[in-house]
Amino acid sequence: MKIEAFATLDAVLRLGTMAAAAQEGNITPSTVSMQMKQIETYLGQQLFDRSGLNIKPLPLAYEVSETMHPSLQRLESLRNRETIEVEGTIRFGVIDSLQPLLVPSVMCALAQRYPRLRLLPGRGKSAALTEAVKAGLSDAAVVAQPESGGSSRMAWYPLFQRELVVIAPPQESETSLKSLFSKYDWIRYDRKSITGRLAARYINKHVPVTRGAIELDGIRAIAATVSAGLGVSMVQIVEPRILLLYPVKVLQVPRAPKLRFTLVTRRGDSESRQIQALREALAAAVKKDVDPTKFLM
Repeated sequence: MKIEAFATLDAVLRLGTMAAAAQEGNITPSTVSMQMKQIETYLGQQLFDRSGLNIKPLPLAYEVSETMHPSLQRLESLRNRETIEVEGTIRFGVIDSLQPLLVPSVMCALAQRYPRLRLLPGRGKSAALTEAVKAGLSDAAVVAQPESGGSSRMAWYPLFQRELVVIAPPQESETSLKSLFSKYDWIRYDRKSITGRLAARYINKHVPVTRGAIELDGIRAIAATVSAGLGVSMVQIVEPRILLLYPVKVLQVPRAPKLRFTLVTRRGDSESRQIQALREALAAAVKKDVDPTKFLM
């Protein structure tokens, strides 16, 4: 059991739900639940009443939190003391579509707070970047998380999620999916990618008959092709500036699949001060540069 479990317990009691604690800590609800059970196993007693629809903290949960809170605060102050210098090099991969959005902000944040910490950014597809982290060729990467949740041997830190949207030529007035996909060719997102698989599953389910499909492997190429009136597509739009270069009509659709973006690291590296500094900078970059009004759910 790691000491972070007690910080998570404090967040659960302070915020009222495990879901809220997970969001604040940039971890999954299942991780919160696992940490609570680890404390219960260690103490040999239950912290929560799980008999109803909603779990309720028992008195012991508050007692444990009150006991650990001063120590956690003291440890945090020691971690943040200016005399402790974070230095070294982080090999950091970011999927192509997120590079312009995140890399400049992350590099600026690290340069200001941790000037001796060097960031070496790389780019690529989610699967390749994840494999590079697993193989030790990269220290961390921002990727689209697999639908299965990803390997349990890796540490996954949720950043944000995007709903996929349908894009059509800018002058198009039609809003029916069936009409659009019968009128235009389907510009597919690379089916080897998570986005491509999610989009294909949705379109195949809701549009039984489609015209011949073209397959491209990048959002810019797809947006440019659709903007030119050559087809329609289902994509994720993380960087709204693309729409300034390639105007398209954007349609949000019912029960659209969601793409989850996460930071992935090796479990053994997840508690290093370098990775903690990177997570800090990423959280600030997402808060600053990811517009929650632009197709973010």
